[in-house]
Order: sequence, then structure tokens, then C-alpha cells
Amino acid sequence: MNQLSVDMLLDFWSSSALQVNLLIFMNLFGALILGCLVGYERAYHGRAAGMRTYGLVCMASAALTVLAGFSLDWYAGHGAPNPTGSDPTRIIQGIVTGIGFLGAGVIMKEGMSISGLTTAASIWASSAIGVMVGVGFYAAAIMLALLSALCMLGLSRLETYLPQRPAIGVTLRFDPGFQPNEGDLCGFLMSHGFDMAMGSISISYSKGSAEWRFVAIAHCRRCGTPMIALAQSLEQHAGIKNFNIVHARN
Repeated sequence: MNQLSVDMLLDFWSSSALQVNLLIFMNLFGALILGCLVGYERAYHGRAAGMRTYGLVCMASAALTVLAGFSLDWYAGHGAPNPTGSDPTRIIQGIVTGIGFLGAGVIMKEGMSISGLTTAASIWASSAIGVMVGVGFYAAAIMLALLSALCMLGLSRLETYLPQRPAIGVTLRFDPGFQPNEGDLCGFLMSHGFDMAMGSISISYSKGSAEWRFVAIAHCRRCGTPMIALAQSLEQHAGIKNFNIVHARN
């Protein structure tokens, strides 16, 4: 059969092919919802990865997994056994591995601030779109691209309307010989609308001076004191020689 015949090309948009693509879309949309639910929990607690990152990763994983379940429908059902004996799924595995290294390259960590997670997830989602196009799931690939764009453009706006607890990274350097008190610091932060994340504390000493690093999480989106006002209060706090405060998420 001519691979470029009209009948061959129309098979990719036949009723049965569109039904398969619709079923794949339902899987992708469900994965997006579930990923966003997990991502919101992380975003609410001030973690670096939020709804967009988890939504994209979960949706892309579903896209790559669902392909194996519909292998008989690849190439509109015209796929023939490969005479060389190679397995197309191994090609997909190689793509995923390679994109994983590419995604890791765009993730940057500076102090307690992480950036590039959403970019890495979107690169992975793009690889899934390419794989789906490669096996002939054109309609589903279009839907995945639209869902990815919606995830990137819309979920960041949605997050602004949902309850969250923003986090900041705090580094305090104390005067030589000064012994900081954890209770006093926790009380100071609480008076400014923050809680100290106890599992994030790192303490070091250099030439008799203590240095504390930790993450402070706001009680709610608008409860925490703005960073400028918080910096002014820290400047007046007894025993603090110098300090550094930054946003602790991307």
C-alpha cells in the first residue's frame, strides 16, 4: 500500500483513531488534575515545585506510559513488525533518558532558592508531545500541547487565588560570642507572621560567630511581613551582625 496515499493518511483521522486519541486525552487530563492536586500541597507548604511542575510531570508521564498500551494503534494500525527486531519502546526510553539530562541542566539552585523546575518539566512534556506525534497520535499530541500551554499560562494565575504559605530563606550571622536563643527567634518570626521550619535549620560557627540558616514559612499569603520591613526589624534585632533573606522558591 502506498504510504502517502489519501486512504492511508485519512486512517490517522478515522473514527476509531479519534476514539483512541480521545481516550488518551482523558488519561492526560486526569493525570493533569491529579498532578496539580499533589503540586498544590507542595506549593501551599512553600516548596519549590508547585502545581505547574507536578501537573506537567504527571501528564507527561501518563502520555509516555499510555503509548505502550495502544501499541497496536501506532501508525494508524499500519505498523509492521520490524525486520531488524528493534523495539520502538526502547527508542522512547532513550528519549526520556536524554531529556532527563537536558532538564537537569536548566535547574539552578542558589542558596535556598531553586529555579528552572517548571522549565525542566515543560521540556519533558515537549518530548512526550514529540513522541506522540512520532507514533501517529496527532490529535492527542495537539491536545497535550494545548494542555501544557494551559498549565504554563493558567495555573500560575490560579495559584495566586488559592491559599498559600510563602516561604523565605533566612541567613543570620551573629556577633562574636553572642549565643542566639531559638525561642527568641521563633517568637520574633511569629510576631512578623512566620513560622520557622524546624527541619530546615543549619547552624555553623566560624571564629566564635554563629551562623543560622533556615526557612521561614508565612502563616498565610498576606500574613507575613514584607521583606523590606522584615529586613528593617532584623537590623534592629540584638546580636545580629548581618543577615540575608531571599524567597525560598522558584
